[in-house]
Amino acid sequence: MSQNNTRAGIALMIAAVFVFAVQDGVSRLLADTYNVWMIVMIRYWFFALFVIAVAARGPGGIRAAAATTQPFLQTFRGVLLIFEIVATVYAFVILGLIPTHALFASYPLMIAALSGPILGEKVGPRRWAAIGVGFIGILVILRPGFAVFTPEALIALLAAFLFAVYGLSTRYVARRDSAATSFFWTGTTGAIAITAIGVFYWEPMAPRDWIWMGALCITGALGHFLLIKCYEQAEASAVQPFAYFQLVFVSIIALTFFGEAFDLPTALGAAIVVGAGLFTVWRERQLKRKPTAASALRRS
Repeated sequence: MSQNNTRAGIALMIAAVFVFAVQDGVSRLLADTYNVWMIVMIRYWFFALFVIAVAARGPGGIRAAAATTQPFLQTFRGVLLIFEIVATVYAFVILGLIPTHALFASYPLMIAALSGPILGEKVGPRRWAAIGVGFIGILVILRPGFAVFTPEALIALLAAFLFAVYGLSTRYVARRDSAATSFFWTGTTGAIAITAIGVFYWEPMAPRDWIWMGALCITGALGHFLLIKCYEQAEASAVQPFAYFQLVFVSIIALTFFGEAFDLPTALGAAIVVGAGLFTVWRERQLKRKPTAASALRRS
């Protein structure tokens, strides 16, 4: 049952992104040794079981969760998320956790920029200005024209773009499908798609690494569970800004366990990107409030 407990929602969001940060660290650890496709495939097997279990406990069971009039769009979402995750984990290995997340933080700006042509939403001059500022932040991180620029950074931006399209497609299907239905299709179609590819990349895993693989699966399910509980407690617009704490947690993990460096341009660029993203979230929330306030005035 949906509630309106913003403080609890914020706490659950911070807990969820902490768990996802740990998941990213474990993904990086495993991907240093094993094929990314296999790692994501095993992770998705566990995730699909979790999704099915959640659906079975919901109203109407699995049949209700699976019911959709948009099977092709739902399948597209599931497959798209697979490629986004693979690209992100691959970027962790070749680029590092900190630069990848600093660049990935641009996805809300991409969603804002693409919401007009894809969803027909109006993007005003203030949000366009925030998008422009955010992409200046990306240039600060990339530093094009300097020796520190690496083409591998484009993989992180590709992952952000894929996640932005995934987010927009999720908003599109939400016009006719429930969140439970989208969650079910994300897990099941994703598991089928990644298995069709991942089985060709199977390789033996050392016994001790299966412990890490188990941790990866558990953190994935736990993170999504906390996220579900978060959105049951509070509106998404109220808690979404706190999702940026994942960059903080990931940076701590990267600095502590992987010896990565958080240089000044990356820190400055990430701050600009996050600031612009927070503005777009705030602005979208303000715009959603206006029709509600207007309708309240009409009723009074």
